[in-house]
Amino acid sequence: MKGINLEIKASETVAIVGASGSGKTTLLSLLAGLDTPTRGQVFLGPYELTAMDEEQRARVRAEMVGFVFQTFQLLGSLTALENVMLPAELKGERSAADSARELLSRVGLGHRLNHYPNQLSGGEQQRVAIARAFASSARILFADEPTGNLDTTTGLHVIDLIFDLNSEFGTTLVLVTHDHRLAERCMSSVQIASGELVTDVSSAL
Repeated sequence: MKGINLEIKASETVAIVGASGSGKTTLLSLLAGLDTPTRGQVFLGPYELTAMDEEQRARVRAEMVGFVFQTFQLLGSLTALENVMLPAELKGERSAADSARELLSRVGLGHRLNHYPNQLSGGEQQRVAIARAFASSARILFADEPTGNLDTTTGLHVIDLIFDLNSEFGTTLVLVTHDHRLAERCMSSVQIASGELVTDVSSAL
């Protein structure tokens, strides 16, 4: 990353776009506190991530952040229901199971609660991952190529799900994508090349 100066406001939806290897995922990891820069500052809400150690950053992520990954990142030993329950359970929420069932129903998987990831299609696994992200009651949702492993029809359905749920929950959404359909649904977009911003946050419409 070189000279990144970026501010994303609460409840915004922002797409990070650019060619493969341009630094999109690295930027996403820095914004989420998964990685730390060699210099500079990163703030997530009121927290300065760059002034924290990994344990402190992990607590902030648990409190504020949800993730949707291209590779789904589901736990193979847990059912769909258990995967979605996990974030709320880690927070000690007693209604984790009820909330997880409701979210899985919302993404069209109410009949697949007890299936394991290897028993689900790619599109179904991504829908479980989306339900899990929103189950965390996160204030900000980071998504890294959420339609990258999906066919066109399934990808369109997943895009609709992400934005429908995001609108309902009022979260901030920051996503990395090559998919112009996904970027066009965002309020604004950032283009990155060789680790530098080549366009500021601006309207994508």
